[in-house]
Amino acid sequence: MTDLVRRAQEGDRDAFQALYRQHVGRVYALCLRLSADPVRAEELTQDAFVRAWERLASFRGESAFSSWMYRLTVNVVLLERRTARRRSVHVVATDDLAAVEQGGAGGDATPGLSLDLERAIAALPRGAREVFVLHDIEGYRHEEIARLTGVATGTSKAQLFRARRLLRGMLER
Repeated sequence: MTDLVRRAQEGDRDAFQALYRQHVGRVYALCLRLSADPVRAEELTQDAFVRAWERLASFRGESAFSSWMYRLTVNVVLLERRTARRRSVHVVATDDLAAVEQGGAGGDATPGLSLDLERAIAALPRGAREVFVLHDIEGYRHEEIARLTGVATGTSKAQLFRARRLLRGMLER
C-alpha cells in the first residue's frame, strides 16, 4: 500500500485529492465507455470517487489501488443502471444502426471507415456495450461480468459475440 493511500485512509484530503488526480482520467474513460454519455460519465466519475472516499478504509492493499478503484467504478455504474431500470417504466433497445450511420459518414475519415472505434462502441446496444467494455477493454472474465451485471455467463458470451459482430459491421463500412 502506498503512502498516499495510507494518508488518505487516515483522513488526509490532500492525499485523496492526489489519488483523484492520478486516476480521474481512466475512471472517466471507463464511465464514458460504459454509459456512452459524456455528461453522465462525469456524474458517474464523481459518484465513484465519493464512494471511494466513503469506502477507503475497506481497501486493504491486496491489489493495486487502481484495480480497486476500477472495480468500484464498474460497480457504481452498474448499480446506477439497476436503479435507473427500476425507476424507468419502459426501456426500448434498438438494433437499428441507421441512426448511427446518418451521423457518422464523412469524407474526412479513413477510407472504408465511417465511424471510429469509440463512436462505434457508444452506438452498441447497452448490454452488448457493457460486456464488450468489461471483457475486451477492461479484461474481466465472463464469470466476473455475470456476477457484476446479474446475467448468466452464457448471456455475457452471447452479448460479447453480438458486440463484436456489430462493431465489425460498423467499422467495415
